[in-house]
Amino acid sequence: MNYTAQAPAGWDAALADAEGCLLSSEQCVINAQHYFVKGMIEIPVIGSAEVFSWGVWVSLSPENFSRTADLWNTPGRESESPYFGWLTTDLRLYPRTTLNLKTRVHTRPVGERPSVELELTDHPLAVEQRTGITLDRVREIAAAFLHPTGDGPW
Repeated sequence: MNYTAQAPAGWDAALADAEGCLLSSEQCVINAQHYFVKGMIEIPVIGSAEVFSWGVWVSLSPENFSRTADLWNTPGRESESPYFGWLTTDLRLYPRTTLNLKTRVHTRPVGERPSVELELTDHPLAVEQRTGITLDRVREIAAAFLHPTGDGPW
């Protein structure tokens, strides 16, 4: 019920040892100029108590990234106001790119990834987040990961 991207769009393995670059399981910095955090786009599954989620990367301003890092292990950090960000994960299962969709990143308690709320648009991913998906849609997504074709689901 969860699929996660390993790195934001724009990351290249050649950057791994470059100065000003970092990729961890939760944060990424590219050339000390672009800052990202991993969060979860949660989608209700219609007729189920379960939630489907995409583990995605969202860009943050340098100030908001720094604030997030400062609060990383601080109890109560979930009271922080949401941060604006751009979605930087291309989920190719959608008919239109998911890159650069506007988001609000909601900090959660220590140990939990942020929740990513998409702007209210007609993009299919944003619609799914608002209205939910069926179990058949979950199976369709799973099949795309188990039997990728072409470039795969990312």
